[in-house]
Amino acid sequence: MVLTNYLFDILKFTMAGIATVYVAFYLIKPYLDKSESMQLIELKKTISNQTLPLRLQAYERIVLFVERVNPANMLVRLSEPGLSAAELYSIVATDIRSEFQHNITQQVYVSSRAWAVVTRVKDDTLSVVTNAVKALPETATGLDLSKTILAHLSHLQDNPYDIALKIVREDMEALF
Repeated sequence: MVLTNYLFDILKFTMAGIATVYVAFYLIKPYLDKSESMQLIELKKTISNQTLPLRLQAYERIVLFVERVNPANMLVRLSEPGLSAAELYSIVATDIRSEFQHNITQQVYVSSRAWAVVTRVKDDTLSVVTNAVKALPETATGLDLSKTILAHLSHLQDNPYDIALKIVREDMEALF
């Protein structure tokens, strides 16, 4: 009987202790959760303050890329008198690829939507230039290639480069 009373007393004290710890935990838990969420907010704020300038710079570089591969700007920059269509095509294709490679790391800092626009602009521009050079005779000049590319773009209802810039700006504005 003494042993039974002893075991019963141990059981009572154990249950009382467990109940006390349980009540204390649920009384303190909201404060712990609030403290944790405040620390998480501070961490996100610190990270945001450090990465925001890098993200803005990445969007600037993407805008510059879109402007540089826009045939209206690129052909003026790269055309030289006396180039054949094949030579100009080679220069333009190389320039587009090198511009893209130069900016490839920007995908880390921009949204996947913005990066998809960049890759689409690159691919579509290369496609337009390739199709234009294939449509011309071998004796065509660089000026003929430029005219063909610009004529193709002028027949489009919406300028794809303006649309790309609009999408990139919308994504950039979402940062704020």
